[in-house]
Amino acid sequence: MGLFTSFLETFCEHCSTQSIYTLAGVGALSFIALSVVINVLSQLFFKKSHEPPVVFHWFPFVGSTISYGMDPYTFFNQARAKYGDIFTFVLLGKKTTVYLGTKGNEFILNGKLRDVCAEEVYSPLTTPVFGTDVVYDCPNSKLMEQKKFVKFGLTSEALRSYVPLITNEVDQFVKNSSAFQDPKGTFNVSKVIAEITIYTASRSLQGKEVRDRFDATFAEMYHDLDKGFAPINFMLPWAPLPHNRKRDAAQKKLTETYMDIIQARRAAGGKKDSEDMVWNLMSCTYKNGTPIPDSEIAHMMIALLMAGQHSSSSTAAWIVLRLATCPELIEELYQEQIRVLGSDLPDLTHESLQKLDLHNKVIKETLRIHAPIHSIIRAVKNPMPVEGTSYVIPTTHNVLSSPGVTARSEEFFPEPLKWNPHRWDEVEAPKDEEDEEKIDYGYGLVTKGTNSPYLPFGAGRHRCIGEQFAYVQLATILATLVRHFKFSVPDKNAPFPETDYSSLFSKPLGTSFVQYEKRGVKA
Repeated sequence: MGLFTSFLETFCEHCSTQSIYTLAGVGALSFIALSVVINVLSQLFFKKSHEPPVVFHWFPFVGSTISYGMDPYTFFNQARAKYGDIFTFVLLGKKTTVYLGTKGNEFILNGKLRDVCAEEVYSPLTTPVFGTDVVYDCPNSKLMEQKKFVKFGLTSEALRSYVPLITNEVDQFVKNSSAFQDPKGTFNVSKVIAEITIYTASRSLQGKEVRDRFDATFAEMYHDLDKGFAPINFMLPWAPLPHNRKRDAAQKKLTETYMDIIQARRAAGGKKDSEDMVWNLMSCTYKNGTPIPDSEIAHMMIALLMAGQHSSSSTAAWIVLRLATCPELIEELYQEQIRVLGSDLPDLTHESLQKLDLHNKVIKETLRIHAPIHSIIRAVKNPMPVEGTSYVIPTTHNVLSSPGVTARSEEFFPEPLKWNPHRWDEVEAPKDEEDEEKIDYGYGLVTKGTNSPYLPFGAGRHRCIGEQFAYVQLATILATLVRHFKFSVPDKNAPFPETDYSSLFSKPLGTSFVQYEKRGVKA
């Protein structure tokens, strides 16, 4: 016993801290290696015949997260070539079944409420940003009522009133922004366009009081809240991380700001004097007779601000970047305005925007290639048999639809990755919505079909209700910028910007500059 004790003491004396760390490291590596081996063997020898094939991956939990996150379309196309339209991949530990093509869009986007659930997927990310009791933090029936309130607030009268407000905001930005003080120059596209879209949306859709505050603290709060859309928050939305603390503080302050605006309007008599969404929501009542609480109005306004800003800002930035590579198309747009609206270029109106055919095709083509959302995910609540196959998708999976895949498919669009607004000149006009089957999920009749390969605003019960406003905002911004500028690329040999897929909303990667020249101004 004494000999053993002596040996143990001698051994401990020679065991350095580094040695202990080395042993721990070896143990961890061994555990990882064992996990990899078990994971690979399970994929090779324990396949489930009634479930879609699983994309091969080395590491459990991580799965295909990295390759999907870096470039989802490349990942989808490579997996499709190997496994077909239906396959499963591991996304942060969750088996996610992808169903591509128009049939996949129909299967998922028009899935029955008892079978698929959006709230379970998105609520951890959106609720801390938007606030409680709205969007994905309430029963689906209540969400459908909220969508009805917003959709019916976007009346033709409201949309008509927005066009001059948006035009004025762009004009004032061009006049006052340091980015455009010289007759010629370059500007940071994403930064400038983000400012333009937030100012135009806040002034038209959000109201004068919100726009007035954006020059001061509102913009900073918006950026802090925006950080809440970090991908890590799908899993750790409540983690005490610095960006989450800023998100929570901004959410609280923005909620208070909107509620102050609402209460001030009521104190002043509550007489509607504009067509903004705050006035609309202040007059809405749920089916049970309860008026929308002020806190819910505030949270719905935050949701409209955040979701709408990302999609419009990204799309408008892509439009400018694409136009800069085609100076001849910018001139064609300018000449269209002169030809259709008159050489004196009268003030833009909602009606005149509808006549600018090429302008609308530029927006349509940009949304085709650069859809803001590349993946639409739902949680599976009941086993889902896939018609025409032996597959049954279990409740342990999520399902994923990607309408952008069909929009970028050679099957539907020749040279699909070539940006060409004139491709829509020869495309047969889509079937009139009046002739398509419609369904009311609770916010008014919408077309049910998902057979179109072009679904930039989604489909089904969660189809984007801001579609009409988005087109008005984008068309007005585009037409106004065309009146002010000619665009070109500073370096014709530079590659076109890649896409940043790291957030919930796709956007141009990095910093891109475009060269501008003011019309009618000599350098």
